[in-house]
Amino acid sequence: MPTPEGGEPKVSGVAGGNGAAPADGGGTAASSPSPSALTPEAYKAELDSRHKSMAGAISAMAGARGVKALDQRVTRAEQALSGAADALAALTPPDTVRAQHEAYVTSLRDFATGLGTTEGKVGGRNLCTSAAVLSDLDDKLAALDEAGEALQSAGDYPADVVDVKAGRKQTRRLSNGSFIRKGTTLNGRSSLEIDNGATRDAVVTVMRGGSKAFSIYVRKKAKFKVRGVRDGNYKIYFTHGVDWDGKSKAFSRECSFERFQKTVKFKTTFTATQIRWHDWRLTLHAISGGNAPTSTVDPDDFPG
Repeated sequence: MPTPEGGEPKVSGVAGGNGAAPADGGGTAASSPSPSALTPEAYKAELDSRHKSMAGAISAMAGARGVKALDQRVTRAEQALSGAADALAALTPPDTVRAQHEAYVTSLRDFATGLGTTEGKVGGRNLCTSAAVLSDLDDKLAALDEAGEALQSAGDYPADVVDVKAGRKQTRRLSNGSFIRKGTTLNGRSSLEIDNGATRDAVVTVMRGGSKAFSIYVRKKAKFKVRGVRDGNYKIYFTHGVDWDGKSKAFSRECSFERFQKTVKFKTTFTATQIRWHDWRLTLHAISGGNAPTSTVDPDDFPG
């Protein structure tokens, strides 16, 4: 009978100008008359003309899937709300809602400013999901919602542009070695050991051709061995981050996306006296002598 033997090749990765005042000839300067306040009907029409674009921009941002789409929608929301704030600030509302109008415009500006800051955080991969963005803007979103409701209740004015809620900031983690997906049966002879010595948790996704063989969660400073890997050539991707959002199947903060440049091959060889197979060990952090370079992956190209 052939006897089983195993080898263990090792691979690792690195991861107005100031003009003079006019002379008044000894008299007093005439002041410009204040613009007339809009009628309630005209004011409603002004609000209504901007309501759809603002509410749509906020909802679209909240529904973004993927980092790149989120980045684009945060930008669009910032532009929509900033433009609306400028336009509404130039209006003279009915006297009965002047205070509510001013509070609404201030909240629009504050939220738009917050979106501008958040845009940089999304671009820098500090925020990676729409839920993380909403949580980061929680106070400004709540203030805008409150101001819009106050203006609406004062005269049935269409100012309710916020129909999403921000959740609290979380740091969710799965247990080490949790399978997020199993696309194939693990009934082979080989094993894949994953060593995540990095400072953030990771999800490793193993692809065979165009199909996902499995995705597995490996906590920071931890290892896990996947047994039963079947023969074949595999491409290996991994993402690091903080706070695993199970619904989005992504880290919500401090995310990165990489892949090993080389394909990993698992092969079982049978002889008259032996059965030999390959076991592999992947290191998700930089080590001396590492021999498997990694490349950054566009988030849109990362297998979800």
